[in-house]
Order: sequence, then structure tokens, then C-alpha cells
Amino acid sequence: MDARKKENLGYKRAFLDLGKQPLANGFLKTEEEFGKEFFFNLGISFAEEVGLVTLSEYVDPPKMFHENYAYVASQSQTMKAHFKKLAEQLKSSFSLNSTSRVLEIGSNDGIFIGLFRDSVSTAVEPCGNFARLTEELGIKTFSEFWSKELSEKLVEERGRQDIIFAANCMCHIPSIVEAFEAVSAAISDEGVFIFEDPTLLHVLQRGSYDQFYDEHAHIFSLTALKQLLTIAGLKVFHVENLDVHGGSMRLYASKASSSHKINPSVDDQLLLEKFYGLGHFSTYEFFAEKVHASKRLLVKLISSVRDRGIPVVAYGATSKSTTVFNFCEIGSGEVECIFDTTPGKQGTFSPGVHIPVKEYTQEWFRHFPKTPFAFLGAWNFVNEIKSKEAAFLASEGAFFTHVPYVSIL
Repeated sequence: MDARKKENLGYKRAFLDLGKQPLANGFLKTEEEFGKEFFFNLGISFAEEVGLVTLSEYVDPPKMFHENYAYVASQSQTMKAHFKKLAEQLKSSFSLNSTSRVLEIGSNDGIFIGLFRDSVSTAVEPCGNFARLTEELGIKTFSEFWSKELSEKLVEERGRQDIIFAANCMCHIPSIVEAFEAVSAAISDEGVFIFEDPTLLHVLQRGSYDQFYDEHAHIFSLTALKQLLTIAGLKVFHVENLDVHGGSMRLYASKASSSHKINPSVDDQLLLEKFYGLGHFSTYEFFAEKVHASKRLLVKLISSVRDRGIPVVAYGATSKSTTVFNFCEIGSGEVECIFDTTPGKQGTFSPGVHIPVKEYTQEWFRHFPKTPFAFLGAWNFVNEIKSKEAAFLASEGAFFTHVPYVSIL
């Protein structure tokens, strides 16, 4: 959807300014590109009328999601296992079979929808590089942004859907009410819409301000989603809290007129959010103070380590680390390089602060040029990384992070 299609979310009250930021996945291939880089102001606001935490300024989706989009979901063993488990759960819980219609919005490289090739599966993926991959899997793919127009075309060609799924996608869509209305138009009368995105409650509890970047137009709470889905003629009937991506929430929704009974998990989550103060602006003001304190401590830690002659590197060229490095003004003078496993990022420069991104190998990482002090850019995969790098940690190696507070692991 085009960010220029503005929606009236009521008065938006700003509470955090993360400064001038580049596209989180806008890795640069040459130094000549530095002067042409796109920047925007990353401000965070609270739309009090609907309870939604949202960016003050949206970036048009085509600038972010395109032929060269860099994040590849299948490169994470954690996410592979996560989606496999969910697919098995859905097939069992909703008695899916070869005639069931399953749609994924934002299918990436097919990590989830590829598990439904025995059903009537459909993918929506605006990034051409990934759309070709799902087509190669034999899945009908619409390489377009999700919209009401696409929803109508999809229903005409593929029928109303029994399952619509989206992972870390709905929060990317600026025109979120229209997006939910498009889902409502595409889903069958008893169909189920399942989506998961980073959750606001975890962001506030963990101080993970790096969940805010250009692609995350919103960070959701159930309080806000309940209102937004109601506007679109949908109801939430079940909620699950997840550990993936630093704390996410999975919602199950359906048409308001469906027979799906509302599970106690919905009221439980709403009460938890009310108890934490998600409806009060003072909660966000306090969060902003914590963010600025985190910045000061992180800069101080890196400076003290470098003063001792220990090389500082980063582990994972993530969207989250783009926000952190640019907000904290940490560049190649402070962090020598970023190690990453994604071929498309290797040999590039990180967005905004231009830290070189190098190919990850365990031997190179462990002995570069002597055992380094490594910022955990992919802190949301900390357990997978600690297991993978057990030898590094058993020697003199150390990771450090800013979540839930600046510390050495």
C-alpha cells in the first residue's frame, strides 16, 4: 500500500525522536552511494483515539520493499522451526485439506506458504526476488502490495480464503485500516486470519527501541488492534504471546459474524496492557527517558572497551542495529565491521553509518584479528547464536547488547 494514502487515526502525540535514519535494509554497495542515501526523521507517536503507537512519518513501501530486498527468513533455523510448528498446528486445529484455500500476505522466500503446497495456496509478495521463489515452488503469487484492489482481484481469481496468514507484515502497512478491510473482504465466513508482529508490551518492558525503523510503521498492542479490526468488521478470538523477534503477539481473528468463540486469552491480554499503562501517554514518556539513558550507556561501554585495545565488531547486520547505530551515532570509528551470513549484505556498507559488512565464518569471527567484543545485532536470536558460538564464548569472546539494558552477556 502507498504510504501517501493517509488514514485518520486521530491526533498523534509524539513521544520519541530517534533522529535522522536511513532505510534499515538500505545497504550500500560502494562508497560513491554515500552521498545519495535516503534519510527520514524517525519519530514515534501515540494515536490516542485508537491507542496505536505509530511512526510520525511513514516511508513509501516501494522504497523499502523491492527487487533487492535483503532479509531472507529461511536463513534462520529458529524461524524455520517456528513456521513448521505453526503450519502443523493450523492443519490440525482447522482441519485443513487439499481443498482448503490458504493465503499468505508477505510471503518472503516461501518459508511458511511453502508448507501448504498440498492445499490451494496463494502468496502475496511485492518483492520480485522473493515472488519468483514462491512461483518456483508452484504457488500462485501476486507480486503486489496488499490492498483492497488486490483483495478483490484475488477473490475473483482464487475465491474467498479459509486461512489468511501474515508474519511480521501487517505492522509494515501504513494504511492499516484499509489493510484489515481488505482481509475482511477476502476471508470466508468462517475463515481465520492469523497474524503475528512485534508487540508493544514487550518493546516497553525490554526497552527494545530498535523495533522502531522505517519498515515498522506501527508497533501493535491488542488494545489498538481490537479497535482497528472492529472497524474492518473483524473480531479477535484468540491471542498467543511468542518469543520470536524479541517478543511478538499472534492473533486469531475472523469475521465479526463468525461462530468462533472468544477465548479468555483476549481479556487476559487486554487487562495486562491496561495494568502496564498502555493507554496513558506518561508510559511512553518514561520509555523515551529509558531510551536516551540506554544510548548514553552503550556509547560509554564501547568507548571503554576500545580504550583497552579490544576490537569491537557487530554480529548480524540487522534492521534493529541500523536504528541503534544511527541513533547512537556509532560508525566505523567505533565498530570495525559487521559479520553477517546473508550473501546480499556481504561486501556492503551498513545504512547511514557505513560500517563494512563482512562475510561470516566461524573461524574468521573467532580470531578477528584477536578475539573481539561483539555487539549482538541479532539479539532476538540470542539462544540460537549462543549455541552456535559456544566455542567463542568459552574462550575470551564476549557479546554485549542493549536489551533489556546495556550489558555484557
